Order: sequence, then C-alpha cells, then structure tokens
Amino acid sequence: MRVLSRTVIVLSLISLFTDMASEMLYPVMPIYLQSIGFSVVLIGVLEGVAEATAGLSKGYFGMQSDRLGRRALFVQWGYALSAISKPMMAVFIAPLWIFFARTIDRVGKGIRTGARDALLNDEATPATKGRVFGFHRGMDTLGAVLGPALALLFLYFHPEDYVPLFFIAFAPGVLAVVLSLLLKESRHTVASSTKPFSFFAFLRYWKESPAAYRKLTTGLLLFALFNSSDVFLLLQAKNAGLSDTGTIGVYIFYNLVYALASYPLGALADRIGLKRVFLFGLLLFAAVYFGMAAAHGIVVIAALFFVYGLYAAATEGIAKAWIGSIVPRTETATAIGTYAGFQSIAALFASAFAGWLWFAFGPEVTFTVTGVVAVIVMVYIIVHAHAPGPK
Repeated sequence: MRVLSRTVIVLSLISLFTDMASEMLYPVMPIYLQSIGFSVVLIGVLEGVAEATAGLSKGYFGMQSDRLGRRALFVQWGYALSAISKPMMAVFIAPLWIFFARTIDRVGKGIRTGARDALLNDEATPATKGRVFGFHRGMDTLGAVLGPALALLFLYFHPEDYVPLFFIAFAPGVLAVVLSLLLKESRHTVASSTKPFSFFAFLRYWKESPAAYRKLTTGLLLFALFNSSDVFLLLQAKNAGLSDTGTIGVYIFYNLVYALASYPLGALADRIGLKRVFLFGLLLFAAVYFGMAAAHGIVVIAALFFVYGLYAAATEGIAKAWIGSIVPRTETATAIGTYAGFQSIAALFASAFAGWLWFAFGPEVTFTVTGVVAVIVMVYIIVHAHAPGPK
C-alpha cells in the first residue's frame, strides 16, 4: 500500500518552500523592523495583531472549506497571499503598510491551514495518518532549517543588508504557489452547505463537535496556554553562555532533528497508537523544560535542543492526525481550523505569562512551572482523551 500519495508529496513540498521563505526572514525580522523605526513595543503589537488575525481566521476559513466542499482553492489562495506579502514589506516601510503586509501573510496562513490539513487527512487511512502528517511536518520543518541557513549565508557576505532577503524569500514562495496549482479538488470527501454563518460561527463548533474532540482539545489547549514561544528557550541558551551564532545554530539543529524525526515517529504512532507517541512527546517536553531551569554549557544546551526536536516531531503532526481520526471527514477542516485558531490565541497568553514569570521570578521558575503543567496535561490526556488504537 502506498503511504505517500501525489497530493501528500505536493502539499509537503509546498510547505517546505513556504517555510523556507518565512524562516529565512524570521531571524532578521526584528532587526529589520528596528532599522526602519519600529520600537520594541510596536514590534510586539505587530506580532500580536498578526497572530490573532491568523488564529481567528483559521477557524472561519476551515469552516468555509467544509461548507463549500473545496480544499485546493483555499490552499492556493492561502499560499499566494503569504508569498506576495514578503516583497511588500520591503517596498514600502510606513508602519501602516507593514501592518497590512504582515496581516496579509497571516490571513494567508488562516485561509490554508484547515483546508490543507483536511486534504492530508483525506489522503490518509486510519493505518497511515501518523506517517502522512509526520512526513508533512518533516518537510515543513526542513524549510525551517534551510531558510535560516540561507539567511545566515547571505548576511555573512552582505552584513546588515536586510532588504534583498525579502525579495530572495519571494522566490520559494512563488514556487510554492506554482506547486499548489497541481492540487485537484476532491468534492466527494466533504459536505456542501449553503447555510450562512458569521465570522465567529466556528466557535459554535465546540458545542456541536464530538465529545472525544472536546476532551482531546481541552488538554491540547491547556498545554498551549503554557507552551510559550521558543524565543524563551533561545534566551536561556544565550544566558547559558552560547554566542549569537551558537544560539542560532542550536535553533537550526533543533529544526533539523524535528524534520528528520517526524516521519519515523509518525510511523511509530501508526504501529503503537497516536496517543502513546503524543504522551511520549509531552514527557520529552517536560524533561527539556526542567532541564532548561538549570542548564549551562553548550553540550547540555545542545542535548536539550535535540530532545526538544524529538518532542516537536512526536506531537505537532500527531495532534492533527489524532483530531482527524476522531471527527467526521466532512468536519475535518473546521475541527483542525478551530483547534489551530484557539491554539494561536493561547500562544499569545502563554508568551505573555512566561515573560511576566521571567521578569518577576527568573527563568528557573518560568521553565519549572511550564514543565509541571506539561506533566498535569499528560495525566489529563491519559485519563480523559481517547484515540483509535493502531491498525
């Protein structure tokens, strides 16, 4: 039986090139924004608005995809908007324009997320969901390795020359859009409806969704409320004695581990069950955060980032595969989009709370509290969340 269909491979390549474009700009975005006059506060507001936009739109457009019975159209438009946003941020530098361009990028992510993951779910069987989502996450994360590496290489030869990177990043974004044109619609897998609904109608899905979905996403969102930005891990790496280059290096190393481990751990989930692998991932997360509370030295930090890569590979794609296995196929985009939307909003609170803990009590308390919550979530999922067993 063929596990990776043509559609899965195309979607994975699209994600690879899109993430390459986005992550190429990730290390330089704050520096670039400051260079054109943005304060730290304004940068924070910009990112907050962008992530909130992405979060709310994921649920809405996921429901639209299910309602209209379309997948490929949403994927194509979503990736197209993200691609054109890259050069827009370099052409004009007025704050209002930057806010507009960044919002366009995040709306693009909101449009495509639910439909893309529903397409992946449609291409999988109960026995291959772990591998399908794992392969996609691995390819997506490989882009997060290649993008920063290319940015570092460019800046090595052209120090502080940030603007060309936005145009260079446009190239893989365009390639992703071209690849998206190869996707075909599969209307038979979704139900069409003409019933009107508002932008926030997806919030009602929580009440209407299967009980298994509510129990699982309750645990996932509790975890998301305390799972702060990876920036805090990088700050702790810096505090532990790593240089700027070393800090970026461990970030690339983490993404490389994540990319390489996603498919094998997805295959393991297909054999022993999604729930067991996900719980293993949470255990690794707790170990990393407890370790970060007292970490020092490049060897220890590198080891923790290695384990952190395994955690991400064991949870990110697995969570979506799990959701896809407990809801009807006609609701997949809505279910994943609703979860992804709430997750994005929870991440804002998580980072704000972690920042307050760090400021008030120090990094040791910040990482310890997060590790404890991860253990609590593990217990909750063991008791309340159920997944189909291995096939």
